[in-house]
Amino acid sequence: MTSTSPTLLSAEDRLGAQWERCHKWISDALKYAGKTHTMEDVHHAVATGKAQLHPLEKSAIITEIVDYPQRSICRIWLAGGDLSELTEAEKSISVWAKSLGCDAMEIIGRKGWQRHLKDYTATAVILAKDLNDE
Repeated sequence: MTSTSPTLLSAEDRLGAQWERCHKWISDALKYAGKTHTMEDVHHAVATGKAQLHPLEKSAIITEIVDYPQRSICRIWLAGGDLSELTEAEKSISVWAKSLGCDAMEIIGRKGWQRHLKDYTATAVILAKDLNDE
């Protein structure tokens, strides 16, 4: 039986074999992120500890801890791979985030995530306009 519990990588493992193994899933997710980051940017964020790589068997999740003035939130920033594995891993990531003192979870992603994560509430809509295309 395989575990869908994410394994947070230590500093020395952040850029190793797990990053290479998860590269495609992260890259696929990044295609829907509004052209805000390159893979090199994500790599740098994980390498410096600003973001966290959670490698799974058939998927990968990138999180970041966002400290707002009134609360700390664990944001699932990028997620790619097997949908059922990703959905199951969210539960473990929530427990991990709470252990770090986070008050809530936040997901930035495509609208379809709402259908799969019933305990989340849509709090905003992100509208984007590329000014370079005009």
